[in-house]
Formats: sequence, C-alpha cells, structure tokens
Amino acid sequence: METTREEAHRKSHDATVNALNALLEKNYDAEQGYKNALTDVDNSRLKSYFQTQAAKRSQYVNELDASLRLLNATPVEKGSATAAAHRTWMDFKTAFTGKNEEAILEECIRGDKAAVSEYKDVLENQEYLHEYKDVVRNQLNGIENTLNTIQKLEDIVD
Repeated sequence: METTREEAHRKSHDATVNALNALLEKNYDAEQGYKNALTDVDNSRLKSYFQTQAAKRSQYVNELDASLRLLNATPVEKGSATAAAHRTWMDFKTAFTGKNEEAILEECIRGDKAAVSEYKDVLENQEYLHEYKDVVRNQLNGIENTLNTIQKLEDIVD
C-alpha cells in the first residue's frame, strides 16, 4: 500500500516523465525542421545558422533523453505525427514558393514560439520534479535566444 507521500511522489514522477517526453518529441521535431530548412535555403549564412540550430536541438534531445533515463523512464524515440505532417506541408510550401527564405524563417519562428510556450508551461507547473527544471530552463533560454536571432535574420532576407 502506497503512503500519501509515495503516491504524491509517483504522480510527480509520472507528470515529469510525460512533460520531458513531450519536450523531447518537440526537440526531435525542431532538429528535423532545421535540417529540412538547411536544405531549402541557398544563403550560406542561413545554411550555417540552421546547421548550428539542428546541432543544438540534437544536444537538447540528448540532455532530455539522459534526464528521462535518470528517472528510469523510457524516452520517446522520434518526433510527433503532427510535426511530420507539418514538415510535409512546409516541404510543399517551399516547393510552391520556390524555397522562399523568408517563408522558411517564418516557419522556424512559428515552431520556436510554440516551443517557448511549451517550455514555459513545464517550468510553471509545480507538479513536476524540481531537479529537472534547470535542464528545461537552460534549454528555454537557448530557444528564446534562437528566436531573437531568427527574427533578426528575417529582417536581413527581406
């Protein structure tokens, strides 16, 4: 029989695992999105930037994967079906618009804004285990910096 304290810890553990897996899935999606964007632009500065972002998201995947394993949980192994559909739509859109760099940057901005929102939700939820919040907070800071940079890049390609 579980004590109230054990039950609370288990619920917090399960909620943390679900939240970290959701962020892991989002980072798989972002990594693939940046890799796709990399192939869809001709501008060497954008190519380099997207390559760096894909690598950063791969690092985030590794950090979240490690955190989940410390929780004795099974990490998700790929991105979401929704993102796969979005990437297909983005591929269609870039084919239709002739690999318009501004449209690609707008998609990256949209994706990163959604990620920032999801990360903030995780940080605000008191139910999650606090020892994993530093990883989440550091990744959120990185994504916010990326978002600021992408918005500046968008001004350059206008």
